[in-house]
Amino acid sequence: MTGTRPRIVVSRWIPDDAVAMLREAGEVWLPEPDRALPTAELHQRLAGADAAVVTLSERADADFADAAGPQLKVVANVAVGYDNIDVPALAERGVTVTNTPGVLTDATADIAFGLLLSVTRRLGEGERLLRAGTPWSFHLGFMLGSGLQGKTLGIIGLGQIGTAMAERARAFGMSIVYTGRRRAPAEVESALDATYLPQDELLATADVVSLHCPLTPQTRHLIDADALAAMKPTAFLVNTTRGPVVDEAALAAALREGTIAGAGLDVFENEPDVHPDLLDLDNVALAPHLGSATVETRTAMATLAARNVLAVLAGEPPLTEVTP
Repeated sequence: MTGTRPRIVVSRWIPDDAVAMLREAGEVWLPEPDRALPTAELHQRLAGADAAVVTLSERADADFADAAGPQLKVVANVAVGYDNIDVPALAERGVTVTNTPGVLTDATADIAFGLLLSVTRRLGEGERLLRAGTPWSFHLGFMLGSGLQGKTLGIIGLGQIGTAMAERARAFGMSIVYTGRRRAPAEVESALDATYLPQDELLATADVVSLHCPLTPQTRHLIDADALAAMKPTAFLVNTTRGPVVDEAALAAALREGTIAGAGLDVFENEPDVHPDLLDLDNVALAPHLGSATVETRTAMATLAARNVLAVLAGEPPLTEVTP
């Protein structure tokens, strides 16, 4: 605490609008732009913090909270998912945890569908061909891809982003099947003309499998060698949720061996590293975790996190609390 003003630690660069909001409420410390803090340095900087704003790159657990001290009131995660946060450990210490749902739905669904188009229509492969100066000429059999009209999209996790992905697929003439921990409300199924299937049946049925489930102990390596073998050899996989939902080594083998036709990935099992076998394959479209990467979306995420911090520090309920 500096005087009577709360101390707020921001673990990584966030947009200026959010920083300005936080500075109205307290003394803000943040690192240089685009510098990831080693855990030891982050814990050192946390000492005496009343609030912390973190991103997916940082682990907020018991050690994190203890490094800050008993005065820590809130940890605001600038993300929807919170697998980087030990929510029960923070709750035991009286620390409120918040996230940023809703504001990144469309941006992430856009990237998911963009990756799908890229891999099915071989856009990345075609661009690499041109940039390499490879000779080419148009003919009717040149770089044929796969159309989406009349195909089936299988959604694993029909939440907000999964629903937005399904809406885009419907506009392209695809039919929708889905699976998850629970069935969607009847009105959602009706609006999407979506059919609930058990996961094994969805994998065997879908022409595209798109992942939108949270990362939990139950979903880690949900898509493994067996799941990939259950898919059609003509099917595609899209992952914009969390990298460890997919067994990356098994996926690379499946793509290399033709077990499935292709994949589009925005997230990776050991970010920022990508399995080296994936980098050598033309039937995978890769993006460096760009799901929410628009100016508008990242600003909305950060300002929502800031609003959560301000609410808790003012003794008010947070806008988007994560409960154990």
